[in-house]
Amino acid sequence: MNIQLVIILLYICVLFGISIYVKRRTENSTGFLFAGRQLSTLLVAANIAGTAIGAASTIGVAENAFNFGISAGFYNVAWAIGAVFMAFVAAGRYRKMNCTTVPELFERYYDKKGQIIAVVGLMTIQVVVVSLQYVAGGAILSSLLPNIFSFKGGMITSAIVFIGTTILGGLWSSGLSNILSVSLIYIGVLISTVTIVSNQGGLSTIAAALPPTTDWFNPFGGIGIATIVGWIVVMMTQAISAQGPVQVACSAKDAKTAKSGFLWGALLMFPIGFLCAVMGIAARVAHPDMQATLAMPYMIMGLSPVISGLTLAALWAADVSSACHMLLGAGTLFTQDIYKRFINPQVTDKKYTLVNRYTILLLGALTLWLAFNAVGIVKTMMIGLSLTTAFTLIFLFTMFAPGLCRRESAFYTTLSGILALVAWQFIPAVHQLMQPIYLEWTVCLITFFAVAILDKKPITLEKKQEESIYGTQQC
Repeated sequence: MNIQLVIILLYICVLFGISIYVKRRTENSTGFLFAGRQLSTLLVAANIAGTAIGAASTIGVAENAFNFGISAGFYNVAWAIGAVFMAFVAAGRYRKMNCTTVPELFERYYDKKGQIIAVVGLMTIQVVVVSLQYVAGGAILSSLLPNIFSFKGGMITSAIVFIGTTILGGLWSSGLSNILSVSLIYIGVLISTVTIVSNQGGLSTIAAALPPTTDWFNPFGGIGIATIVGWIVVMMTQAISAQGPVQVACSAKDAKTAKSGFLWGALLMFPIGFLCAVMGIAARVAHPDMQATLAMPYMIMGLSPVISGLTLAALWAADVSSACHMLLGAGTLFTQDIYKRFINPQVTDKKYTLVNRYTILLLGALTLWLAFNAVGIVKTMMIGLSLTTAFTLIFLFTMFAPGLCRRESAFYTTLSGILALVAWQFIPAVHQLMQPIYLEWTVCLITFFAVAILDKKPITLEKKQEESIYGTQQC
């Protein structure tokens, strides 16, 4: 009997079982998209931790550690710092504001151009992130069951589960699944790391067998301080304005729950990265010629069937939960800010919930196609998330310095951020700034202040909007 196959099939059954169980709570749009705005501290923490502990934070970290060493684990530290920043700066405010997406906020305080370009930018980010979850899912399944799944076959199977559970259970399903996934990933990754290091003779033996060209166990070596700081800036930036964290904050019971949930979520994210990095380094010693993306799955598969099956299935389940949340966010952006706003404003709630499910199906197919062309999980993730710079900058100025905001600020700042990212991809000279996030913040800040000087039309803070900002209303 193939124990790994049995475990993965059990996981699939549990995931669909949870989705079917909560489906009755998702028959209206608020229940489907925002869990009825009833997420507890535990569910907020599980959702944000599950979003973070996905492809990039596990398989991607091990992939980077395979090439650069233990410093790859700082990716998760960066995510945790971003969650703490969100907790203290924005989580409670989002819960109190009478809006559900950043583009909606842009239209309220700026104009339709700002809203539309925000939808395009944020949906692009969500689609890129989801496609990377498929890559990790394919790596896990092809390693776990090589006689059953090829790399692409694993991606297709992952996509079916990602899309299916999201369509059925919405945000409720994501939250409940993440409690199970995060618990098991801690157990599995910890046991696997300790066992792998022990089997290879300890960290000192592993260190002695590594190529001398890289400072493998220097926490600030390999990757480099500039890259680590770039990760932190990216994660602080995206935590404020990416649809995934925003949707979780808006789904909490109240502002206090949103804040405490993000803080607990940050604590859960912190250690996993360094454990996965150790496995990536161990893989460099054991299999120096393997594909870096497969480093962590292959190392785990060398353990006993029960431990390897449980750990890889837990990684895959976490990948599922992360992808489901991102898919839901992408669907929300389209249905809330395009379909309901411009195509069918009078849509009934029943039809609107159905449109959400069809949107997720179509976006799921698009992201699977993109997954077949993705290269380098963490690198691609960082480029995509850098695009949140403009949205975060506009949000922060709107909340804390509205006097500097102008009617055209949202549109031109976002446009300049998009053009800067295009320049990063095609103009090598701009790479002198080391990371795309540095270019994004430089360009977006210059554009924002230029608009503040040239545009004479300030945003209008009506009384209702001011109440939303300063927390006298509950959504």
